[in-house]
Amino acid sequence: MHDLLIIGGGPGGYVAAIRARQLGMSVVLIEKDRAGGTCLNRGCIPTKAYYRNALFMHDLKASSEFNVKVGNFAFDMGGARQRKDQIVDNLVLGVDKLLQANGVDRIKGEAVLLDRNTVLVNDTELKGKNILLATGSIPAYLAIPGVELPGVMNSDQILELNDVPERLLIIGGGVIGLEVACIFNALGSQVTVIEFRPELLNSLDKELGKRLQVFLKKQGITVHTAAAVEKIEAAARGLKLSATGKKGNIEALADVILTAGGRKASTVGLNLEKLGIVSDKAGFIKVDKHFATSAEGLYAIGDVIGGYMLAHVASEEGIAAVEKMAGMDRTVHYHAVPACVFTIPEIASVGLSEEAAKAQGLVCRSGKFQFAANGKALTMGETGGMVKVLADQDDVIVGVHIIGPHASDLIMEGTLLVQNRRKVSETTGTIHPHPTLSEALMEALLDVHGQAIHLAPFRK
Repeated sequence: MHDLLIIGGGPGGYVAAIRARQLGMSVVLIEKDRAGGTCLNRGCIPTKAYYRNALFMHDLKASSEFNVKVGNFAFDMGGARQRKDQIVDNLVLGVDKLLQANGVDRIKGEAVLLDRNTVLVNDTELKGKNILLATGSIPAYLAIPGVELPGVMNSDQILELNDVPERLLIIGGGVIGLEVACIFNALGSQVTVIEFRPELLNSLDKELGKRLQVFLKKQGITVHTAAAVEKIEAAARGLKLSATGKKGNIEALADVILTAGGRKASTVGLNLEKLGIVSDKAGFIKVDKHFATSAEGLYAIGDVIGGYMLAHVASEEGIAAVEKMAGMDRTVHYHAVPACVFTIPEIASVGLSEEAAKAQGLVCRSGKFQFAANGKALTMGETGGMVKVLADQDDVIVGVHIIGPHASDLIMEGTLLVQNRRKVSETTGTIHPHPTLSEALMEALLDVHGQAIHLAPFRK
């Protein structure tokens, strides 16, 4: 009998497998596809490869600002896809080698739970003292008339295009939808976004979504919020979408339509019901603080349990789960989970939004600083956006929110401040190098108490 059987080789499962081996456990990792899961094969990495293409195209179009004259240029989507595939292949190979080097036994196939200690895969029964479910998530199906028409794609399928669609329509104004919108807009598509809720990126601080909508409009992306999609039909040339919005009926034509209405737990075929594993109404597996399910010896982590559906959270949960099995006690700091959105400009957030803080009864002060007043941002030609810091009534930093250049890199400092519950007064003496974008965070921290140096004082 093995110490641990892991079903799913994504960033939750493979990281858990390596940590379990470090702790001396015998581990079998079962994966029906390639190592790396959605993030590596169909999510984070492929989209960031295309995002780099998009940024390059974005910079080319702005070359005159830097006194560079550029002649005719064209984008090769097929070549970009090959580059994306090569990056993914290299990383998958790297994960395979890591698992091998750590002595993780691997089996490729679909797993079925027979009982709390037994998994059936490829007609072979495997026994494990504990079983960890890390099966991830899949794109949610949107029950819209016409969604099955050719040209309507989910977030997996759109990454395999060989040509940039002339007209792209995106259903969903969340992270996936908006990242794809910015990528394909920069690559040359005419992009329209339809979002059911009143605001974009509804899980983040509302100010971020509002500011992003302004940037999207400047880039030529059409956004309809508070709009309900009614149907998709075949048109004389492409597809036609009908929706109802704040100002009445909306009709939009497209060559490709992306459905980006969220994700759901991937549990089909696991046989959860037979083992009495409890899920919530949305299908996500319920776990306790140690990631134990309602069935003894069975644990679950990552997207399959809902919550923060992020690769880095799945990895941390995987480590915490196997350390608990080994008699250790690790805390996942859910109060300080950084989230990054690779739009143009980037967005990054950690901790409480202003709305969530108010809902918890916190009396917060905010400090803000615009990148337009940051020297490094000016030299880069990327002055849009700002840094926002929230501190509670005890001066503890509870949230950091950034929209602007390299937000995904800057958020790490904010994450440390929120995780360690640092007070503003304890951080403002930290010297930040000049000229850097990080100075914007320093100034936002100072602004919480009205002490920002490069911000004119507000007078009533």
